[in-house]
Amino acid sequence: MPSCCPIVELRTYTTYPGTRETLVSLFEREFIESQEADGIQVIAQFRDRNDPDRFVWLRGFPDMAARATALTAFYTGPRWAAHRDAANATLYDNDNVLLLHPATASSGFSPAQAPRSPPGGTPSPPDFVVATTYHFAQPVSAEFVRWFDDAVAPRLITAGATLVAELVSDHSPNTFPRLPVREAENVFLWIAQFDDRASYDRHLARLAADARWRDELFAALHKQLARYPEVTMLEPTPRSLVGQRSRGGSAERSRQAVTETAVGP
Repeated sequence: MPSCCPIVELRTYTTYPGTRETLVSLFEREFIESQEADGIQVIAQFRDRNDPDRFVWLRGFPDMAARATALTAFYTGPRWAAHRDAANATLYDNDNVLLLHPATASSGFSPAQAPRSPPGGTPSPPDFVVATTYHFAQPVSAEFVRWFDDAVAPRLITAGATLVAELVSDHSPNTFPRLPVREAENVFLWIAQFDDRASYDRHLARLAADARWRDELFAALHKQLARYPEVTMLEPTPRSLVGQRSRGGSAERSRQAVTETAVGP
């Protein structure tokens, strides 16, 4: 199944202390449908579970030219003009942005299985979402992606992870320079869902008990990286299309069959 978004932005914001919930409420009320009306796919929104001052979200585009057109329309449009001061008042830093694309033709985000919940609705309990970022000294190779899918991903799935997406750095020139991106980064990002924190802890315990992971793959993976992996534990916000159990979650990906998780149309 083709992914919704050949180009993806991963945006990690640092908010001023005590203002994250103000931003979440404002974002979910004012900045989802308005962005999508201008051709931007709002993929997911999260609270960082370990940092009360971090808000993480992803949005996608068909290509870099469409990105320029859509972002110009939104950031010169009436909805942003009406609410930008309130949003910016919560933001200490909004420049931590990675530009990404799916690692393979089948590793991106797929169309939603259910409509997004309305503003102010009662969401179902969110899943526990974990984003793991591998940093490399050079652009991520196709060989690494194949090795991850063949050797690492099956161990993660067997240990209880539901893999959502795999993304790698996109080095296209920034077509909307008003918003900077971390252009020098070389990353491989994989996102997984679990029922809750206890399920994630059981996943880690199963990996630790997996002889091949412990004695071979762990070292083989880490020796390829420029630094230790960055693991971010995330709580989906009420209107996120990734991580809400009522939306059908995401199917486990394996070498035999790849079924991608839910995001919007």
